[in-house]
Amino acid sequence: MRMNQENIRNFAILAHIDHGKSTLADRFLELTGTVEKRKMQDQMLDTMSIERERGITIKMQPVRMIYRPLSNSEHILNLIDTPGHVDFGYEVSRSLAAVEGAILLVDATKGVQAQTLANLEQAQKLGLTVIPAVNKIDLPNARVDEAKKEISQLLNISENEILHISAKTGEGVQELLEKVVREVPPPIGDQSAPLKALIFDSIYDTYKGVVAHTRVVDGCVKKEDVIRCMAGAADSEVMEVGVFRPQYEEKDALCVGEIGYIATGFKEIDKVQVGDTVTLSQRRAADPLKGYQDPQRVVYASLFPKDAGDFDTLRDALSKLKLNDASFYFEPEQSEALGRGFRCGFLGMLHMDIIRERLSREYGIAPLITVPSVSYSVSLRDGTQFIIYTPAQLSDQSQMTEIAEPYVKLEILTRSEYLGAVMQLLDESRGIYKDTRYITPEKVLLFYEAPLAEIIIDFYDRLKSATSGYASLNYEIIGFVKNDLAKMDILVAGDLVEPFSQIVPRAQAEKRGRALVEKLKEIIPKQLFAVSLQAALGGKVIARADISALRKDVTGYLYGGDYTRKRKLLEKQKKGKQKMKEIGRVNIPPEVYFKVLQK
Repeated sequence: MRMNQENIRNFAILAHIDHGKSTLADRFLELTGTVEKRKMQDQMLDTMSIERERGITIKMQPVRMIYRPLSNSEHILNLIDTPGHVDFGYEVSRSLAAVEGAILLVDATKGVQAQTLANLEQAQKLGLTVIPAVNKIDLPNARVDEAKKEISQLLNISENEILHISAKTGEGVQELLEKVVREVPPPIGDQSAPLKALIFDSIYDTYKGVVAHTRVVDGCVKKEDVIRCMAGAADSEVMEVGVFRPQYEEKDALCVGEIGYIATGFKEIDKVQVGDTVTLSQRRAADPLKGYQDPQRVVYASLFPKDAGDFDTLRDALSKLKLNDASFYFEPEQSEALGRGFRCGFLGMLHMDIIRERLSREYGIAPLITVPSVSYSVSLRDGTQFIIYTPAQLSDQSQMTEIAEPYVKLEILTRSEYLGAVMQLLDESRGIYKDTRYITPEKVLLFYEAPLAEIIIDFYDRLKSATSGYASLNYEIIGFVKNDLAKMDILVAGDLVEPFSQIVPRAQAEKRGRALVEKLKEIIPKQLFAVSLQAALGGKVIARADISALRKDVTGYLYGGDYTRKRKLLEKQKKGKQKMKEIGRVNIPPEVYFKVLQK
């Protein structure tokens, strides 16, 4: 029996990282009896082991709860738990497109943070009903009144409208759920119209093919219906439909306003795309739903299999990861030094690290990863312009007139006492000051513009250190800006190693080159001959370090006698090392490339 459309509530939880979203979701599951107490565990909706280990949400996770409010009939509550880290903002944007309301959760000990502002702005643009709540009121250092004041000024509402809860103890959680039922509007849509369902996520199942996670906007879909993915222009018979409880639970049908899954039966991964519209093959919708904007990937790196024979295995693994992570991008690439591989695009360094970890855990693959880079716009003497994604693509610098690098608009929220330290850090990162706004007398929002390349590697860690952890940031790409940049090459034993090449500000090239060769000196294993490490700019060596030879004790077995015997052996060893230096090649282990990422 299908639930009345008026009794459906679709909502998400929005918050900065570590403000208690997953814990609040756990309390909702307990309160509604969705999961039995004996089966409950912390971070119930964080299904990946890497999420539990790191204590962060990486993938949005929907769940359907049945709830009877204190003064009303039974309701279906579809909750989507969202990530909080800036690298996974695309997951949040897709979640918000599938709901009518959002709980804005703020940690009472930390107050409003940068991602709180960013997520709120997205929700307001979509016209969602926002329900604010202050969390962690049970902690001894909770500043509830201060947090409520910040939210009140941010939303321009009375402090009395803001609930305060403890997701850990459950205090105030039922009142929050009651408010969701009262204030979040039911979904609108026409059950008699042709099927329109928005795909907001998907996974691959060996038996069911691509399983699309959808929000039904119009019409109904049931098992054995023949559906069409409008962008993919492909038809298939539905193998199963159902809802998330939070595991898959099969249903007779999915109808207007509901959030659930469709086992499409498609075996070809590229037939189903996130943001596409599912309709019926024989009774098609006239127009597709508005999908999602393509995510802005900011970090590019190349992945190569350690064994050339594993190329197809790596490609299949990346294809399945892309199905489950629409923000991930890859395409084939050929390297003279490393062979066949893939150039990949990521939303940030954490996103890249998660992909690397998932390849290892889920598919048993540990690929070689090159040094990450941002994209650059290059102009040539003949007037042509093109985008490069790796420094290796910048082969002939003599024909180049200028390089433009991507800049970001930075919003940094911190306490006023750390203002000087943050501004100094931004100056060191080539930041350009734009504006300052005080959220409260104690909390200030800084606006800067800065090169993306300075932000993606370790800026966040340095920001946390400079502010004793009391700072958060959000950024968005604003376009390319021309700067005096050059390609810095790294030579190991006289051979150019393209994966170590970097595009750097010309004024800082010597400093960065010296730092890089010194780091390589520490992490490249010693060889049987001396190895020179050089950083070069346009053919001119700007920094050098040397790795001494691994020396074998060739005189250890001698006992007494004339010293000339020992000297002859040492001279013979010296000549052997000299010859080896001339013909030998340095074998660089794969882990060295990844260690270079860490400044």
